Amino acid sequence: MTLREEADAIVRESIRQVLPDEAVARALQGRDFGSGKLYVVAVGKAAWQMARTASDILGRRMESGICITKYGHVKGEIGGIRCFEAGHPVPDENSFQATEEVLRLVGNLGVEDTVVFLLSGGGSALFEKPLVSRKELADITDQLLACGADIVEMNTVRKRLSAVKGGRFAENCRPAKVYSVILSDILGDPLDMIASGPACPDSSTCAQALTIASKYSLELSEKAIGLLSRETPKSLSNVETVVTGSVKNLCRAAAAVCKELGYEPHILTDRLDCQAREAGRFLAAIAKSHQADRKSLAYIAGGETVVLLTGKGKGGRNQELALAAAEGICGLEDTAVFSVGSDGTDGPTDAAGGYCDGRTKQILNRLGVDIYRTLQENDSYEALRKAGGLILTGATGTNVNDVAVLLIRRH
Repeated sequence: MTLREEADAIVRESIRQVLPDEAVARALQGRDFGSGKLYVVAVGKAAWQMARTASDILGRRMESGICITKYGHVKGEIGGIRCFEAGHPVPDENSFQATEEVLRLVGNLGVEDTVVFLLSGGGSALFEKPLVSRKELADITDQLLACGADIVEMNTVRKRLSAVKGGRFAENCRPAKVYSVILSDILGDPLDMIASGPACPDSSTCAQALTIASKYSLELSEKAIGLLSRETPKSLSNVETVVTGSVKNLCRAAAAVCKELGYEPHILTDRLDCQAREAGRFLAAIAKSHQADRKSLAYIAGGETVVLLTGKGKGGRNQELALAAAEGICGLEDTAVFSVGSDGTDGPTDAAGGYCDGRTKQILNRLGVDIYRTLQENDSYEALRKAGGLILTGATGTNVNDVAVLLIRRH
């Protein structure tokens, strides 16, 4: 295989190994849900895949269910489960309507009943019932984004403006039990942060929410200020939770595939959390340090980088990481860097990520494309398209962060 073919094989097989089917099956098979009625609610980018597996396993034991996922992620009908597509990363009218359908489904359950709650990343936008006007919710979100609040700060505020976040969905299910099966997309798997923790006790406090509002001088209505002062659930006696997958599994899967292809794999981290450009340059620096090694090496980093917006181009964090590495590995023999989002989407593009090798910069130079200027314009998609470096997988049915891989092949 060529180096690019090996990269594609690593992407394909790594994602296959972290698809939620087997993990959901392990969580459900042989489980006794008692004599009450059984309902399924699946929310997130991987919701369709998780719901289909649940339907296959539970069959007639399941009363009914609802699946809410991102546009383009429903791949067909599921027996007994109604499927909705909604807005991500910004909630839209379909998000709100689908959430209302879920709340109606769980609104009058008995103490013997159970809700199987299948949760994956993206649920914060897809599953929402705001307690303020939709216009104000959007405005507060925009304020938080503009002032540079991190995801923990954003969720601390947004949980208190929602009827389903921060454990409130589980409260809506009472007195029924909730069996929560989670596919984690957040580093370290903090349960109350994944999709803003609809069925998890909230570790943040009102005092923290009010401090964040003051810190960033947020413009809030009296109603919003009152909601920030209203505490979220700190314990939920009706919930049992199991985490079925995370970026750790993705990194291990990538390492296993690399080993099968003859590489000596090294997992650098499963908590990569920096600017995409810096991560790309870091992997390029590692590549240069190991050019004299006589064995084939693979360096793996999982996590979620961020893009510093300095232009108005088209791209995503994984594409930007790969393009940033192209500069440093220019001219290096049998050396490649690639990075993908496990859900198959990277930023507002149809690509899952990007690939570059020792020839990428030379190809772009011949086409008149300057990597530095392209990165300043955040236009990595077009550059990689011209160089043949886009990685296209389509929607994968899973969502466990990103993985970046450096390959150094030696014969």
